[in-house]
Parts: sequence; C-alpha cells; structure tokens
Amino acid sequence: MPKAELLQGTLDLLILRTLELRAMHGIGIADRIEQVTHGVFVVGPGSLFPALRRLSDKGLIEGEWTEENGRRVKVYELTKPGRAQLAREKRNWVKVLTGMNQVLAEEA
Repeated sequence: MPKAELLQGTLDLLILRTLELRAMHGIGIADRIEQVTHGVFVVGPGSLFPALRRLSDKGLIEGEWTEENGRRVKVYELTKPGRAQLAREKRNWVKVLTGMNQVLAEEA
C-alpha cells in the first residue's frame, strides 16, 4: 500500500495510541506505527523526536533512560493525563471520520 501523509495532529494521536499498549523507545514507536498501518505511515526521526519532546513537555508522556541491547535508549510511557487526552482524541476522530465519510459518500 502506498505511503500517506499524516494530517496535522495525527502523529501525536498515533504515538499516544502506540504507548497505550506498552512503554517503548522512540524507534520502537516508529516501527510499530509502520507495522500496524502496513507501511502507510512511516515516521522519520525528524518528525518523531520533536513530537515526543512536545508530548513530554505537555505531560502526556514520560521518558526514562535505560539500557537495551547494550545501548542507552529513552523509553516512553503514557501518563494519566496522556490517557485522558488519548480518550478525547479518539472521540474527536470518530466525529471527524463520520463527517468525512458523509461528505465522501454524498452524491454529486
């Protein structure tokens, strides 16, 4: 399936949803997004790490340095405010998708 451009704000939602399942390091998050979307969304470091920093600054995720396979990595997890934000974002996306489906299905 061809790659698609992320709409503004969707990267944060994808990261929060990925971390809802379990804590991960940055590249693991990007890999999981690519895997789950079957390659439709590929998140490069230039987009991923500023998003992680932004989410961390907002208190929606927390990162802790640890060692994995002999390398120092920062593992991120969702905070309680992050879970609440994710729930709001999910509800909003249901509304957006419903509206878009109605527009796209409308007869010309």
